Amino acid sequence: MNTASSTHTTMLELGQQARAAARRLRVSSGAARSAALRALARLIDEQTAWLQAENQRDLDAAAEKGLDAALVERLRLSDKALQTMMQGLRQVADMPDPIGSLSAAAVRPNGMRVARMRVPIGVIGIIYESRPNVTVDAAALCLKSGNATILRGGSEAFHSNRALGQLIRQSLQGTGLPEHAVQVVDTTDRAAVGEMVTLTEFIDVIIPRGGKSLIARLAAESKIPLIKHLDGNCHLYVDRAAQPDQALDIAINAKTYRCGICGAMETLLVHADIAAQWLPQAARRFAAVGVELRACERALPLMPGSRPATEDDWATEYLAPILAVRVVDSLDEALAHIERYSSEHTESIVTQDLAAAERFQREVDSSSVYVNLPTCFADGYEYGLGAEIGISTNRLHARGPVGLEGLTIEKWVLNGNGQLRG
Repeated sequence: MNTASSTHTTMLELGQQARAAARRLRVSSGAARSAALRALARLIDEQTAWLQAENQRDLDAAAEKGLDAALVERLRLSDKALQTMMQGLRQVADMPDPIGSLSAAAVRPNGMRVARMRVPIGVIGIIYESRPNVTVDAAALCLKSGNATILRGGSEAFHSNRALGQLIRQSLQGTGLPEHAVQVVDTTDRAAVGEMVTLTEFIDVIIPRGGKSLIARLAAESKIPLIKHLDGNCHLYVDRAAQPDQALDIAINAKTYRCGICGAMETLLVHADIAAQWLPQAARRFAAVGVELRACERALPLMPGSRPATEDDWATEYLAPILAVRVVDSLDEALAHIERYSSEHTESIVTQDLAAAERFQREVDSSSVYVNLPTCFADGYEYGLGAEIGISTNRLHARGPVGLEGLTIEKWVLNGNGQLRG
């Protein structure tokens, strides 16, 4: 059998097994699913030395290939990383079971009761790069929400992901859940990804976790719906009615909490009425924390040390200590800039003007829109959703942080007492 045929057969088998497991998970108890997550946390604790030995194989291979130091660090299953995994598993296990909950019922004139019940999506395929912690995070969220999942991690973390997959399988077997409820693709063959995104009969949705090139490829090739976002080109608008000190603190936090996250501010818009007083202070604060400023013609003389912004700067997700700054004459101009350049991830306004705040939240068409908050709040824990599988800029199904509820759908349930349609 040639390699392409073998990969096709392998992925087809994974899909069939996942679909069968999904049917069993659909009727499993929330208690059993939570027990499996707690069992996995115990296994990780017991098998730390073995996990780190397998992880070292990936780290050694990365060093031989001369991979970037930041990437190597993301691969590392340190004691802290494993403790975070175990803590996350226990937190997800303790969350309320989302499956089977009912909406308020509406009673029709004939006495029939109409409601909606929350149910699993079915089978979720997750394709991701580098970080082995995603293997556990994704498995936990999918399992807790009653979904079977197929996990295809990056080749850089192959041994780490395979080891974690073995522990996940043990935790499922020990709690009576189907062992194929979570399957880790056991190959580095890139063709596996291409096969996976065509398994329309077995996989209901694909969730990509990784860089723009990976997500763009999957968006182009997948025959299965994706829950995704490509860019986090996030904006903060400092209105003329902003409280200056509050605006400075928010802007600094929005950019520097973590420059590499998708919720980091990439463009700062400032109303012309306060620019002359506010921007020099902002420039000093940003310089003190090592942020490079790229300013429009009006902001440039107000921000010592900045460099001229280009058209590309307005459209760039830097994921680095670089910030584009533009002076605008009105809320209308700020809204127009965001409409043109935003990736529809997260935007925020700083203002004490209630009417401006309400208009901003109503008119900005992004998955999250804030008032008087830094954009870096864009994740599930901060929303009270717990762990998340990612942040979606989709317009269908889930939008914004995708937690347990985002991994479920609803079905209509009707109850009656023999009513007939006339």
